[in-house]
Amino acid sequence: MIEIKCVAELVVRDSTGREASLTDIVPLLALVDETGSIAQAAGERQLSYRHAWGLLRALESRLGGELIAKERGKGSALSALGRAVVQAQRACAERLDGTLAQFASEVTAELNRQLGAGGTTRIHASHGYAVAALVAQLGAQAVDAVEIKYRESAEAVAALARGECDFAGFHLPRGAFREFCADIYRRWLDPRRHVLVYLTARKQGLFLTKGNPKGVRGLDDLARPDVRFVNRQPGSGTRLLLDLALNSVGIDPERINGYASTELTHTAIAAFVASGMADAGFGVAPAAHHFGLDFVPIVDEDYYFACDRARLTAQPLAAALAVLRSEAFRAGVATLEGYDPTHCGELIDVTAGLRGSAVAGDGL
Repeated sequence: MIEIKCVAELVVRDSTGREASLTDIVPLLALVDETGSIAQAAGERQLSYRHAWGLLRALESRLGGELIAKERGKGSALSALGRAVVQAQRACAERLDGTLAQFASEVTAELNRQLGAGGTTRIHASHGYAVAALVAQLGAQAVDAVEIKYRESAEAVAALARGECDFAGFHLPRGAFREFCADIYRRWLDPRRHVLVYLTARKQGLFLTKGNPKGVRGLDDLARPDVRFVNRQPGSGTRLLLDLALNSVGIDPERINGYASTELTHTAIAAFVASGMADAGFGVAPAAHHFGLDFVPIVDEDYYFACDRARLTAQPLAAALAVLRSEAFRAGVATLEGYDPTHCGELIDVTAGLRGSAVAGDGL
């Protein structure tokens, strides 16, 4: 069984055609920022002081500006340009994380099929941190390859109905919007054929720049002309949820500055806000926590996997269920801000789950 990783690299090229990788230098810059010392940062990267300075100078010559600001008696600190370089690399990695992980999993699955190495657990799901944790855990077991496709919730459930995946991940809000959202999935989920597996409860809400300098308190403030917003793509469950929430408080999305500006994952939304390109976004709490953003909870949700009832005791579903029900996995999900894995791995009848009945094997 082989594993493929796909990573993004930022390369700067000056007017003479000389290139330097921002990706290679960012870990060193981040350590300088943390320690206040080029020598200490070099030591932690197992580089000589001279070599570390050589790397920094080479990149500075291509960028045309200084990365380090030295002040007498204060050691070394990143210049504004240095901080921008670190933020650019971080934003690149985070905003492309879901797309790169999906592509890598597809390549991994295909190459392992060609090598005749085991089977493949096919997961089509709305983007989420607990989903990523499951993919990582299954990959670590190295029994089967894992193919993850992050896609809109409705597309994932439709793919399950067509037999294109083993797990279809989707989320439903609790409260007033649940029935409307549940109707979207009823056309593809057959209570006789399918069953739901509970993953986690989670919170969605507003991502705000640290310290909330614009004083955003709720959805009403998104219509202010001085607040720049970044959105999820049309068709995503999160976008639908936000549209419903705005409608419930009488806010016209057309009045929101940046409503047409979209990103594909919760992580990408948070990275966009953290980079200063927007004042607010909407998504799950762990993304905001990861980037040190303020978070205003708006809606509680349930996240489910749908799968074929008849295949629960066969591979690859049996192995995935074992992971979902393990104490180690639940403990990991519990560390995610706003996530509650108490009922993780419990089976729920489709009709009861869509309606929002209690979990714990309801109707099975």
